[in-house]
Amino acid sequence: MQNVSRFGDWPEHFLLGLVLAGVAWRRGNKKWTRIFLSMLIALSIAGLAGRVIKISVGRARPSVKTEEVWNGPNFSSKYHAFPSGHVAASTAFFAVLFLASCRIGLSCLPIPILIGFARMYVAAHYLSDVVCAAILGILCAILVERFFLKIRNPQSEFRN
Repeated sequence: MQNVSRFGDWPEHFLLGLVLAGVAWRRGNKKWTRIFLSMLIALSIAGLAGRVIKISVGRARPSVKTEEVWNGPNFSSKYHAFPSGHVAASTAFFAVLFLASCRIGLSCLPIPILIGFARMYVAAHYLSDVVCAAILGILCAILVERFFLKIRNPQSEFRN
């Protein structure tokens, strides 16, 4: 579970997204290049939003022995449990894929779920941290899908 937790972080997802986008671009597939770039954007938004929330909330990790679980703004990583950045980033990344292609995205669904279990197993997060992070990731994916993946047909705007 340590390795799953380690490889479930955003740099590994970002590298995978870059490689996939590069392959799609090299093959001249604009649709999949756009999807993979959208996955990277969702990953970045979820990571940034999760980081801001972590620092603002300051919830202690399960491994930290403290009287108060919620401590307010804090820059120490011991107090960055809520939400799980690993889960938020992974969920956002693969949720965009699910929204673009249900069949392929569904096959990748076990990845963020396994990462969530690994983060709880290594005592880095509580269940609520993982669940809220998954919700954050899904919201980021929906946001990116609405703004970047929808291809508007200019002629359809004039039809009633």
